[in-house]
Amino acid sequence: MALERSAQLLAQLRAALHASGGWLPFDAYMQQALYAPGLGYYTGQAGQFGDFGGDSDFVTAPELSPLFGRTLAAQVGRVLQHAGLEAVVEFGAGSGKLAAQVLGELDRLGCAPRRYVIFEVSGALKHQQRDTLRSAVPHLADRVQWWRALPDAFEAVVIGNEVLDAMPVKLLARQETGWMERGVTQEGDDLVFADRPTTLQPPAPETHALPVGSVTEIHPQALGFVRTLADRLTRGVALFIDYGFPQHEFYHPQRHMGTLRAHYRHRVLDDVLLWPGLADITAHVDFTAVAVAAQDSGLEVLGYTSQANFLMNCGLLDLVAAEFAAGPPPVAPSSAAAICRPLGGKAATPGGAHYLRQTAAVNKLLNESEMGELFKVIALGRGVEANVLHGFNRGDRTHTL
Repeated sequence: MALERSAQLLAQLRAALHASGGWLPFDAYMQQALYAPGLGYYTGQAGQFGDFGGDSDFVTAPELSPLFGRTLAAQVGRVLQHAGLEAVVEFGAGSGKLAAQVLGELDRLGCAPRRYVIFEVSGALKHQQRDTLRSAVPHLADRVQWWRALPDAFEAVVIGNEVLDAMPVKLLARQETGWMERGVTQEGDDLVFADRPTTLQPPAPETHALPVGSVTEIHPQALGFVRTLADRLTRGVALFIDYGFPQHEFYHPQRHMGTLRAHYRHRVLDDVLLWPGLADITAHVDFTAVAVAAQDSGLEVLGYTSQANFLMNCGLLDLVAAEFAAGPPPVAPSSAAAICRPLGGKAATPGGAHYLRQTAAVNKLLNESEMGELFKVIALGRGVEANVLHGFNRGDRTHTL
């Protein structure tokens, strides 16, 4: 079934190549591979998110631990209360777990929003999100709605976890004669890269030091999204959490082959053109470009820091301590014997495996060799004071953008 869908998408891509004279810019290819109706990676399936094993391709923070969403909710709730906002808008809600975690914690804190809006392009994921929310927070499910398009004006706290990295990018390749745009063409039955002359240039002066043969990305679609959001968000804060760098690091010579990657079953594929529609394609975020686009469109940059700093500032470690103090969740009678007396060993403490999983997940969220440093959080806003954003109290890096 999956290979059939990929073959159908490949046929569409070949038709698009023929219609465009035999060459597609990479962002057009990426758009089709990820978002072609009913066939793209995000529009043709709903099993991408999850822990290792099974049919998932990658793990996001809300899938690792519910403490991620609960911690984020502390910041969201603070903005809702201080700014008098009544809505949360989430872009690319994935499986719906983050929405459930944030809504549940906001309810516990006594500041659940009147509306929780999800902007989602995938029909399959919308169904999964509905099921997740009805199961996890049934008493709040009627507050959730889905937008098909942004309204002309709205006030809200906006959330985007791993959204910007999934927006199509343009590829640039450095040749002896200067920068060329890298696109996709066909050789026999295979899709391959091919370069064409372009007037496009990477935005950073650091790229002058990149050697011939270097490849990098620019992000016109993500920046266009930020500008559109700035035009429509009349008051509120947008929190984007993603992997990436400020510009001087993004275009550092050590990344002379760029950051473009394809992911399939928790493995990085060397060939990003392999199995269109079945593998995720992502590129790291240039946070300097995001900040400049936001500022040029009238938003303020209210904070920028690592995920580890943000989560600790928002009280993740306090939540961990409270959860451990409360004890493990109850063990089902049918599985209690297996947990309490492993084969060949002494009786184990019920819930020990739960503690180990939670500790491992929190370590992955915070460790600088894992998500803690690679992932960053940027806050963009209008009409909200920066001091409301306690997630940036310690370790703010806005000056590095």
